[in-house]
Amino acid sequence: MSTQPAIAVDDVSKRFRLYHERNQSLKAAFIRRRRARYEEFWALRDVSLEVAEGTTFGLIGENGSGKSTLLKCMARILRPNKGSIASRGRISALLELGAGFHPELSGRENVFLNGSILGLGKRQLEQRFDEIVEFAGLERFIDTPVKNYSSGMYVRLGFSVAINVDPDILLIDEVLAVGDEDFQRKCMERFADFKAQGKTIVLVSHSLESVRNLCDHVALLEHGELRGIGPATDVIDEYLGVVFAGGQREGAEHGIRWGSGEARIERVELLDASGQPVKRVRTGDAVVVRYHYEAAEPVSRPVFGLALHNLEGVWVTGPNTRDADLALDTLDGRGHFDLRVEHLMLVPGTYDVTATLYDYTLSHAYDHRHHVLRFDVEHGHPREEFGVVSLGGAWEGTPLSGDR
Repeated sequence: MSTQPAIAVDDVSKRFRLYHERNQSLKAAFIRRRRARYEEFWALRDVSLEVAEGTTFGLIGENGSGKSTLLKCMARILRPNKGSIASRGRISALLELGAGFHPELSGRENVFLNGSILGLGKRQLEQRFDEIVEFAGLERFIDTPVKNYSSGMYVRLGFSVAINVDPDILLIDEVLAVGDEDFQRKCMERFADFKAQGKTIVLVSHSLESVRNLCDHVALLEHGELRGIGPATDVIDEYLGVVFAGGQREGAEHGIRWGSGEARIERVELLDASGQPVKRVRTGDAVVVRYHYEAAEPVSRPVFGLALHNLEGVWVTGPNTRDADLALDTLDGRGHFDLRVEHLMLVPGTYDVTATLYDYTLSHAYDHRHHVLRFDVEHGHPREEFGVVSLGGAWEGTPLSGDR
């Protein structure tokens, strides 16, 4: 891996004009005897960062924080008013997919048109054409005018062209949810291939779990200014604190806490088979995760949930009572609720528990305690070392004899 960054952003600022009125002609300007009125809006202010070669880098922040503007500056779609951006290698940008398509042309013709815009020659496109069409899943419709495509087909073809340019740097803006489940799986596999090949990826997404799982480092933007940069898990946790600062948020043992507070998770325990609180268990043990709650007022149809991460930020599992078809009518007063696990099939390591209490739609948090409990897993049965979970399988076979 090179010691030089793939992308270096140096003191970049970008300004836009927000017009309150526009002069549509010289005549209108003459009659008004003034220029059109506008105010200046700084989408980016003095942003500096570096993206190391061969890494996956995320940009996060609220709407209007400047994420997409910065990505467009990296792609040279926009030019900064101040500062500079240097990059090394071919860039492919998955921003407004299919933006270069002509609606009257067929999918085949648009592959060559869009591919040439992205810098590929005719011979290169001919060599990759079948792969592009197969990836998009549009073999039957490739000679149909794209004006007759559904929005999903249109975007899939644009995505497929852009991702097959074989770039050194891939810029992605909110396109992880393109297409159906099968197409998304193929996209994630292609991203994994890019990472394995040492490609550099810069990702903008509001899906924080996708960013947490895909990215090595993350930059947090707020109102066009860089507020934080560092390892993905650390910066995402900081961002969650910013997002939920308007609610009841307070420090937790290992993380942050937010929610409206009508009902609260007062304490979370990990219990062994005898019902004793523990912080260290073994692979295969029977355990109980116990939520001690208090509802200051009746809460209807609550949903208890759990998220489990390892120290690398990998989301191991995320069960909840709604998915388990356990309908809770009303929560009122104090009590406890248990998640019973007959065999904890985690390999040795350290794990963090996030405990949640939401409404039935999972859109409103009564209490969300991020990384409230940490515990360690030691060798047990089966005895395994690698990965995150054990399959609990048994090896079978006939021993080979030394005689031939």
